[in-house]
Amino acid sequence: MPPKDLKGSGFTDRLASAAEAKAALLAKLKPKATVTAPPGESRAKILEAELATVRQRRAEAKANAKLAAEARVAADQAALVASEEEALAAKRGARKERKQLTKAEAQTKRDARYAARKAR
Repeated sequence: MPPKDLKGSGFTDRLASAAEAKAALLAKLKPKATVTAPPGESRAKILEAELATVRQRRAEAKANAKLAAEARVAADQAALVASEEEALAAKRGARKERKQLTKAEAQTKRDARYAARKAR
């Protein structure tokens, strides 16, 4: 038989190893220091920034809609003015035509009178 190892078999040695084991278990259960996040922006600031961007987008969309409405109104007015000018031009053309006809009629009347005088 091999000789027994007597080292660590004494009462005091066993007490010491039990105390070490107990200390190791207690160390495992000890609460650890909490890890705090590095200081950064608070949630309120983040939400405020998001709200500001949403507000800005809505304001831009509103401004774009207003510009589009103004452009439509301007286009409608331009079309109305163009149609009025076209009607006025047609009216002027008709008047010029009438004047040309009356002028031609007057010319033929004069020519007829002149021919009548020559015929006498």
